[in-house]
Amino acid sequence: MQKPFGSNVASVLAQAQFPNIASQAFDARHSLPQLLVAACDRYGDRAAVSNLDCSLSFNDINRLSADFAAYLRHGLGLAPGDRVAIMLPNLLQYPVAVLGVLRADLVAVLINPMYTARELRHQLADSGATALLVLENFGAVAEEALPGTAVKHVLTTRVGDHLPWPKSLIVNTVIKHVKKMVPPFSIPGAVRWPAALAEGKRHPRVVSQAKASDTAQLQYTGGTTGLSKGAVLPHTALIANVAAAEQCFGYAMDPKQDVIVICLPVYHIAAYTNLVFTLVHGYHAVLVTNPRDIPGLIATLDKVKPAFFSGVNTLYDALMNHPDFAKLDLSGVKLCLQGGTALRRATAERWKQLTGKDVVEGYGLSETSAAITYNRWSAPNPVGAIGLALAEVEISLRDEQGREVAPGEPGELCARGPQMTTGYWQQEKETRDAFFDGGWLRTGDIAKVDEHGYYFLLDRRKDMILVSGFNVFPNEVEDVVAMHPGVMEAAVVGVPDEKCGEAVRLVVVRKDPALTEADLRAHCRQHLTGYKQPKVVEFRDSLPKSAVGKILRRELR
Repeated sequence: MQKPFGSNVASVLAQAQFPNIASQAFDARHSLPQLLVAACDRYGDRAAVSNLDCSLSFNDINRLSADFAAYLRHGLGLAPGDRVAIMLPNLLQYPVAVLGVLRADLVAVLINPMYTARELRHQLADSGATALLVLENFGAVAEEALPGTAVKHVLTTRVGDHLPWPKSLIVNTVIKHVKKMVPPFSIPGAVRWPAALAEGKRHPRVVSQAKASDTAQLQYTGGTTGLSKGAVLPHTALIANVAAAEQCFGYAMDPKQDVIVICLPVYHIAAYTNLVFTLVHGYHAVLVTNPRDIPGLIATLDKVKPAFFSGVNTLYDALMNHPDFAKLDLSGVKLCLQGGTALRRATAERWKQLTGKDVVEGYGLSETSAAITYNRWSAPNPVGAIGLALAEVEISLRDEQGREVAPGEPGELCARGPQMTTGYWQQEKETRDAFFDGGWLRTGDIAKVDEHGYYFLLDRRKDMILVSGFNVFPNEVEDVVAMHPGVMEAAVVGVPDEKCGEAVRLVVVRKDPALTEADLRAHCRQHLTGYKQPKVVEFRDSLPKSAVGKILRRELR
């Protein structure tokens, strides 16, 4: 069992390199909204977040989130503990919405805005969310998904809602009427975001009464049953993650001048905790709405000259493969982080060659409030390592019976500490299965540790597919494909992919001989978000099975 960074959050805070951050702000008795509101008060007129060349200050976020909290509690009558779903890309609305939900003592449910109606309906129904904030670009999906859920209140927002006039008008008009990016929809009673904030401004202020142990967020992750499940993250888990990031990276940067670019989507736990970290420490964060727009991302990097950049393998590769990348001045970059997938050695070596910067790899899960290990940014690391355990994280390698393996032997990577989920929302069996006795969270990943405390992944969860850092569980894709009347059987496995790390390979046995690949692709587009859709479709007469009839994915792999 490895504990290289100390045994409690207090020891982390004692090493804090920012004297203007009061260590008591991280006290385990406090809640996340208390921490964030204190940061807004502390940094005032300093730029907090930017998007589309416009910024909100810490004072702006403080004021607007207070308006939103008042609207949720007094305008809509939501009670502490109610769930509020947020379905947005990286926009200025995001920090306002999240902090508003938190300071109203509600639970944030972050949703991938690219979800199909089927995926959205499950997450809304499972979480029991009573309110939904959605970008109008995805209003048609929301309209289709809402029936059968507990959602009573829908708020819609537009990309330009926090941009100054007349830029807001121009942006919203171009998106809706020129680029035709807003399909028609009708949600009776839906309230526009600016109207909600204006009404909230007229209501009494709300002061958070949340305890540190209360649930702050439901972070949905892939489910082994084919359905996503919500990892319950209390305030303490997210605060502990901020403290660990401070201990690991804080002294590398200066919040008074360094800019952090967040291009991974904030609904992803890694980007979300990045955002919380930047707000707590007074950094200026630039939110990138569409990181797939590589020319736009390069232009952003060129303009803002970031000190901190994080991504996945595919993003690093896409940047380096663009002809304009060579023109970038990245001399001010202090940290380049990577997670979500195993860092490919070729990617890391090429980035180092082109930029002179190392890509620092870490490891974490939604269930662990993002990273629990990271390599050192200021010293050489062993090739292939996922790093050392972060502060307050205990790691133990165990066998199938939950016994700690002998030194030097591989075992399932198990972790415990304040960063961990307390379980899965309304999933008692899944929660029991996720832990060994003693509170050890089972990651399902097989690892080994060297004599210096560095961890190395040997094998992942046997069936999970990692597409550009996002989990795809074969059961979900198989269940969707099986809905097609022309399918008799289906199996899904991952295959290596130069662009995405891995891609989805679908193998089908037809019931209807006329079934085509085009039919299946159209069906999958209707029910699965983009990264879950099969890249390879193959038809066979039969699938390999065990003696009891279980499909053998390992043989397909």
